[in-house]
Amino acid sequence: MKKITIAIDGFSSSGKSSMAKVLAKAIGYAYVDSGAMYRAVTLFCIENNMISGDVVDVVRLTDALPDIKINFTVNPDSGASEVYLNGRNVEREIRGMEVSGKVSLVAAIPAVRRALVKQQQAMGEDKGIVMDGRDICTVVFPDAEMKVFVTATPETRAQRRLEELRGKGDDKVTYEEVYANVCTRDHIDQTREDSPLRQAEDAMVLDNSHMTREEQNAWLLEQYRRIAAE
Repeated sequence: MKKITIAIDGFSSSGKSSMAKVLAKAIGYAYVDSGAMYRAVTLFCIENNMISGDVVDVVRLTDALPDIKINFTVNPDSGASEVYLNGRNVEREIRGMEVSGKVSLVAAIPAVRRALVKQQQAMGEDKGIVMDGRDICTVVFPDAEMKVFVTATPETRAQRRLEELRGKGDDKVTYEEVYANVCTRDHIDQTREDSPLRQAEDAMVLDNSHMTREEQNAWLLEQYRRIAAE
């Protein structure tokens, strides 16, 4: 089979990162969670007091971008790829509600998107990569051989996100808080001026509202085999 680029876009908490990881492992491709890169920048902003309410200090952040180094390193124990921010493992910190509540604000900043898109495109120069995010099909890899747009109802996504947080020990967050966060992120992601979330015209749609993980993983693998064999 030929080596291809696989781009997966979709709404927050639609499960696209989980399915992208499984697919990449199954076919021996590199995996990049582009959303984690935006989360890492958001964490940097929070730790350096660059966000006040819903306002990001764009000038300070733009000046700091050259000093923000994001890397993915495989954990030898779990086999999972984890995010490092300036040499520090931040995988757990970037998944919390504090970062989730601000990441769409940071991701909407053009300077941030330009900087990270450049890095992402460099990662995929040799193909053999699975990358998921909000603008992978439309901006990062518009010529990707396989494009998938993942969606699910807001209620389903909120419940999945709540279960994920519960599994990580966060027993204080409520369903209502998570649902509100999902809806807010949807609005910001779809209405931002720079690279808004939208379905690429040539992307396959995967609505996994009523699918098991096994079913969606099997669907993705089937599409990959079909496209890579062409």
